[in-house]
Amino acid sequence: MTRITLMFSRRLRIKVGAALTACRCFHTEPVGRESSGLPVVHHRKYVCDLPPNHRFPMGKFPRVLYHLIKDQVITEKQVWVPEIASKDVLSCVHTEEYLNNFMSGKTNEQEQRRTGFPWSEGLVRRCRYETGGTVLAAEAALQRGLACSTAGGTHHAFPSYGSGFCLLNDLAVAAKYLMGSSLPKRKVLIVDLDVHQGDGTAFIFKEEPCVFTFSVHCGRNFPLRKQQSDLDVSVEDGLEDEEYLAAVAAHLPRLLETFRPDLVLYDAGVDPHGDDELGRLRLTDQGLYQRDLYVMKSVVSRGVPLAAVVGGGYSRDSDKLAVRHSIVHRAATRVWRECGM
Repeated sequence: MTRITLMFSRRLRIKVGAALTACRCFHTEPVGRESSGLPVVHHRKYVCDLPPNHRFPMGKFPRVLYHLIKDQVITEKQVWVPEIASKDVLSCVHTEEYLNNFMSGKTNEQEQRRTGFPWSEGLVRRCRYETGGTVLAAEAALQRGLACSTAGGTHHAFPSYGSGFCLLNDLAVAAKYLMGSSLPKRKVLIVDLDVHQGDGTAFIFKEEPCVFTFSVHCGRNFPLRKQQSDLDVSVEDGLEDEEYLAAVAAHLPRLLETFRPDLVLYDAGVDPHGDDELGRLRLTDQGLYQRDLYVMKSVVSRGVPLAAVVGGGYSRDSDKLAVRHSIVHRAATRVWRECGM
């Protein structure tokens, strides 16, 4: 008996290896950057101070870049530095009242408990740079075909409130901003493979035909009250590599062929890993690598640009977690090389 619950029936199991063959990638000219390698977006202000022993592993973000450079996956010339997201950009998703309260420190204690963060000016700055990073990664993907940030994936943020360590919905802001900057409007597919459903993202785009939200998540995990994505795949606790990859592969190719996106935003959360403190699934490092490789090659081989963010991941060992988050960048580097980008 399958342990995967789907919102509509799966008629065909698609082999994961099918997309790991030859690519027919598009090519774009470098625009204003020194390196012709994979763009990796990072800012040193992706972090802020938190109280001692806080549950959120803030230190992982600079360590992702550190390990990528130390292991010679990328060079410093490949790093793109984002600007801070302006209030005008953020307002394409978030309400004016919420942005005013958040930026000025007028969020109350109950609202701060819901997000999991005590308010600080550093927190506001960090979230705005992170969102700017996702927007830049999406812009870089449109220029180059593929790009990654070393942060992002704050998919629990709603237009008028934050939740679950998410205060600004970077994926939604990037999608709205880039969708509205072209005529006709770009079609954006959001592939959310964080272990938690992207409830904020699903809510934001529930009536937007130009954005398709696809989420594979652990059904018994946070959030307790799920929103309705365009396609939800709810999996049970303890799912391992092969079954998880089959759940993704059963739907992604069809979505790419039928929705025909102009851009894919990929939330490559590592919290489905078996060692994640909040995950409840049992993926391995190799399973995450095969997942990321499959998603990116499936998209890029069809000539569709993809921007990846790191999504969720929780461990007291920040270095081990950072290496785990760097899996998507390592897989992206392989796709970049094999597709001749």
